[in-house]
Amino acid sequence: MQPIVLGSSSITRAQILTSFNIPFIQRPCDFDEESLSYSNPAHFVYHATKGKMQRYLESWDLEIPVLCADTVVTAKGEILRKAKDVKDARRILMAQSGNTVSILTCMIYKSQTSELIDLSSTDYLFAPFDEEALDLYLHGNEWKGKAGACMVEGFCKSYIKSVKGLESTAMGLSVEKLLPFLR
Repeated sequence: MQPIVLGSSSITRAQILTSFNIPFIQRPCDFDEESLSYSNPAHFVYHATKGKMQRYLESWDLEIPVLCADTVVTAKGEILRKAKDVKDARRILMAQSGNTVSILTCMIYKSQTSELIDLSSTDYLFAPFDEEALDLYLHGNEWKGKAGACMVEGFCKSYIKSVKGLESTAMGLSVEKLLPFLR
């Protein structure tokens, strides 16, 4: 399998590629997601991913295929971005507690001969979060830099009542949909 470029600084996305034995090099591409004003989660995540790909292509050519992605978390119709501080993280997590949460990941894979654009969603129904466990979680650093201030493979895992969709989508990369393009 030919190596690809992961146009992202995400440790989780790198771990996903590694777990699927996909050779890659990581080249973060700076794109200011805060410049986007879309309130629709699907529009936001698509335009953020498209912006990342455009930014990558401004700096690099396609000698190696590139993969860019973005993920948003939404509950009660609100995009739950990365928390700015502990107070914001608590507000974001309380919007998820006892509710259905959708995690949308958009990815764009581009080579000299093909392009894949995928927008997928994984939906979780969470039980109400335990207040003490939430306080302990908020005093750590795991929530920092995470869309929705949470990882389904971390704090939220024990609260999952049901799930519909791919876990990889919720983690930030719908890798199962990418694999056919890499062969």
